[in-house]
Amino acid sequence: MNKIKAFYNLPMAYYRLSNFLKHYIDDNTIIICIGTDRCIGDCLGPMVGTMLKEKFFPLNVYGTISEPIHALNIDKKLYKIKKDHTNSTIIGIDACLGDTENIGEIQVRDYAIHPGKGVGKSLPDVGEVSIVGIVDSCESSELFTNRNIRLNLIFEMSKVIVQTIIHSYYLHKTFSDSIFPDSASTLK
Repeated sequence: MNKIKAFYNLPMAYYRLSNFLKHYIDDNTIIICIGTDRCIGDCLGPMVGTMLKEKFFPLNVYGTISEPIHALNIDKKLYKIKKDHTNSTIIGIDACLGDTENIGEIQVRDYAIHPGKGVGKSLPDVGEVSIVGIVDSCESSELFTNRNIRLNLIFEMSKVIVQTIIHSYYLHKTFSDSIFPDSASTLK
């Protein structure tokens, strides 16, 4: 199991992260963004999904602010998504808890997300690849409360994750077009 990480506020953080993600994204990839807009700390996934859709990202994206995928509907939504996309690679995106010094870190990992794990919930794993943003400390007794989490942190982290996904897809398309020059590219 491999991962790469970068703090959202580092210059070119998306570039570092996308060079790892480019190996796991292709035209058969779907993006599943986990979370809810009812809690600032948990809205990272839906914000990323919304931003990707607003940019007309060409891959299938599920989980937005208007149609979130969260603890109450994840089983039903995952069943339908997997039924509709039987052979697709899934990239799962979610907020998570970590050590205080790691708040603001984004990790791209070559393994699934375990949503709800940090708050004691047992939910199904999502994806073969995952992107998580550490939005709060797991050292608190009030897990995922809004006591310290600023919407600006979630917004800025979401922007970096969106840049990461778009750039990794661009790198994939550029690489595949250089190997297969006869294939049509929508990014040229």
